[in-house]
Amino acid sequence: MPVYEGIDVKDVLYSKNSISAIDAIFSIILEKDNGEIRGDGVLNVSRNGDLNLRVYSFGFLALEVTSEKGIIKSTPWFDRTKAEILTHGLRDCLFWWDIEDSDIDEKEDVYLLKNQSRIIWIDRKTMLPVKQTISLEDGREFNFYYENPEKLGDVWYPSKIRIELSRYSVTLKIKDISLNFL
Repeated sequence: MPVYEGIDVKDVLYSKNSISAIDAIFSIILEKDNGEIRGDGVLNVSRNGDLNLRVYSFGFLALEVTSEKGIIKSTPWFDRTKAEILTHGLRDCLFWWDIEDSDIDEKEDVYLLKNQSRIIWIDRKTMLPVKQTISLEDGREFNFYYENPEKLGDVWYPSKIRIELSRYSVTLKIKDISLNFL
């Protein structure tokens, strides 16, 4: 596990600002009410929110989502909540350190980063996220839960991420990740 004792949380967050895009290969479970869809996915997401996501089930393309300059396209078409989870949710959960105008509170085991719409809990020892909540304008909340820190090269990342919004939840188990720098 990474150890960041004695290092300022602001310095750790700032060091991630040169990351412009993230590529990931993962397994995914999309749950709604009592049903679920399982598959494997390939994702490229940019810091600006542009995204290309493909999910395969039993080796066949089951879902393709693109978001470019805020315009979301998907095959098959799905509702607004799924679209938000699979675009804004993926971007915000992977670029968790990209929070502006935040206050930092120090608690026993975590740093709390807060601004008007987001709260991020960061483990004080590993400097990795534990949880994140994003309040949306319509009163709903995104909740992100991070688990299982792993290392790939010099990069530590949470390999399991659960995203919840309304009646939907998505669980990602990241198998491979690469970071693109400015």
